Amino acid sequence: MNNTKKSTLKSLLKLLGSVLLFDIVIFYIMDDLFNGIIADWIEKKFIWSDEAYAPRDINGNTVWIRWPQLKYQLICCFLLLTIAIVIAIWLLCRYYARRKNRELMECLAAQMDTYLENTGQDLSIFSDEFTAVCFQLSKLRNKTMKKEKQLEQEMQQKNDLITFLAHDLKTPLASVIGYLCLLEENPSLPAALREQYTGITLEKAYRLEQLINEFFEITRYNLHTIIINPSRIHLKPMLLQLADEFYPILESEHKQIEVDAPENLYLTGDADKLARVFNNILKNAAAYSYENTTIFVKARTVGHYIVLTFTNEGIPIPEHQRDTIFEKFYRLDNARSSKTGGSGLGLAIAKEIVEAHRGKISVESDISATVFTVMLPMREERSEKNAAPDHTPD
Repeated sequence: MNNTKKSTLKSLLKLLGSVLLFDIVIFYIMDDLFNGIIADWIEKKFIWSDEAYAPRDINGNTVWIRWPQLKYQLICCFLLLTIAIVIAIWLLCRYYARRKNRELMECLAAQMDTYLENTGQDLSIFSDEFTAVCFQLSKLRNKTMKKEKQLEQEMQQKNDLITFLAHDLKTPLASVIGYLCLLEENPSLPAALREQYTGITLEKAYRLEQLINEFFEITRYNLHTIIINPSRIHLKPMLLQLADEFYPILESEHKQIEVDAPENLYLTGDADKLARVFNNILKNAAAYSYENTTIFVKARTVGHYIVLTFTNEGIPIPEHQRDTIFEKFYRLDNARSSKTGGSGLGLAIAKEIVEAHRGKISVESDISATVFTVMLPMREERSEKNAAPDHTPD
């Protein structure tokens, strides 16, 4: 900082010296070129040529210099010189400021390059004047690295899942081909055996269809393009219809769905997308609930919100996995060839749709039951004071 002040003072003194030297040089050049015309003008303007007209001082001496005119002229010259100096200083300061800014930007760019090339978090690379910038840059770098790591992890999960699904496709496909070959090569098979092989083939074909659908789901998955088309939804008929659609899936294991919702319960939202949310939650409950149990679906109003709970009896979800089940491509079961194994997108999509409706989704699980809770605003537009509560009502 002291070096900067000294440099500025030196530049100012040089400027003043240059201005004075310039004035002197101009004066003599002009006087020489015009054959002493400036000196003659000064003599005529400020000196009395006739003693008879010249004033006298109190001692009776002749005053040859016209002091009032000279004083006025000196004041004018001083003002002009002051204006010239001010303009010159302004131009110098502007030039110096632009030069200093350019140097600072170049210095900052060089330090940023060094910092970004370094894998560590050492902020001592930056000068003191860049303290505020370096902390913001550090935060931005940490966010970027976190996003990149998250993206890499997501892409790896997606690639792994596609690899597993591609491998899984071979199993039902081989079974379908094998049983069809048996049926074709043995036309005289007993009716009961033929019926058994046909049933197995159909079951494997359904599994093959499910895996292909999962491929399409992964391919077109983009949660950032969710667009809500709100309409008025009569909630109970929607839930009853979904329960009916699950009847064939649940009947084989003697499961059922019981819906408890008021008749006059309405909400504003995208009916198709909310149906997909409830479908994904029910599909998860159907896959992981015990045989001979009931899945309870209950809806009620709490303030400006509609709270839906989906309760099933099944193996409890470990506490450390209750948040991760809403992540993309995450599945609780590691056996990817199992009947219940899906792409792991169902609950992630459900969460994004609920949040697009400005709602919340959560899960609680213990040895007695697993409960998924969905909170949705009754109306699409709401004020900040009606924001979603932090805790799910009992």
